[in-house]
Amino acid sequence: MNMPSSPSRPIELAIRALAIEAEAIQALISRIDARFAEAVELILQSKGRVIISGMGKSGHIARKIAATLSSTGTPAYFVHPGEASHGDLGMVQSVDVFLALSNSGETEEILRILPAVRRQGAKLIAMTGNSASTLAREADIQLDVSVAQEACPLNLAPTASTTAALALGDALAVALLDARGFKTEDFALSHPGGSLGRRLLTHVEDVMRKAEQVPTVRPDATLSEAILTISRGGLGMTAITDPENKILGIFTDGDLRRALENRKTHGNEDFLALPIKRLMRPEPYRIAPNRLAVEAVEIMERRRINQLLVVDAADRLIGALNMHDLFAARVI
Repeated sequence: MNMPSSPSRPIELAIRALAIEAEAIQALISRIDARFAEAVELILQSKGRVIISGMGKSGHIARKIAATLSSTGTPAYFVHPGEASHGDLGMVQSVDVFLALSNSGETEEILRILPAVRRQGAKLIAMTGNSASTLAREADIQLDVSVAQEACPLNLAPTASTTAALALGDALAVALLDARGFKTEDFALSHPGGSLGRRLLTHVEDVMRKAEQVPTVRPDATLSEAILTISRGGLGMTAITDPENKILGIFTDGDLRRALENRKTHGNEDFLALPIKRLMRPEPYRIAPNRLAVEAVEIMERRRINQLLVVDAADRLIGALNMHDLFAARVI
């Protein structure tokens, strides 16, 4: 039967739960000792993978630790302890490290597979809250994730204990990625579908308009011809090139507006008949095709421009970018 509670009760419980879990993580700091360093070294020296197992809530944490390790340079797999004893232990090799999670250290499904793990020759790391448990005694290295109490008001549901195990798993992953010299670019390679992956793996040549799609005119073309070229090109600009396709200048929609505002400076000349070389911006900003697309974004934002020409080593026009292309590629 539900008992009436005060409106402040949920807030009080939430604050209490967070405080208990914060204390559980804080308590781990004093336990980061030689055993933790040994666990890191054991994994680094391993020629295989890290196989991680846990039952129930510990299993959920084990899956997350495996995912974090894998994405930061340490190949890791989760194996369900129940399935392990029915064939999945075949994935465990002598070169692997087996990381077992159990708060009590007496989880039946975990203990049942330990002899087989040992027969395979894999090293065993235990992450447990009971240093006197069977799992702790069987392990080559035991990492202590014990907590004073659970955040659950009944002190039953795995809450603080799973938080502590998760945090120690993150600490292990961070120590390993640093020891491996894992870099931002490496992270991007394992996350090609994410925003970081797109930013660090997408090059200018992957998203630029090719040369044949870039509007161009010769320097003697009239302003009228340049305007028509801009309209047909769909890039809001035209490049001005010489017969060898080398860049001489650029003329954009913005340049046209500014030219119209200053047309009186050209006296009685036929404004639309002016050669574009008199109105173009010489030495426009450009970028090489092998540069990262995010670098193009930085140039465009810093220079407050919407188009960027792409050139080869001989300064010949081979493509162009505008902000819409970068938005479409989800680089921005």
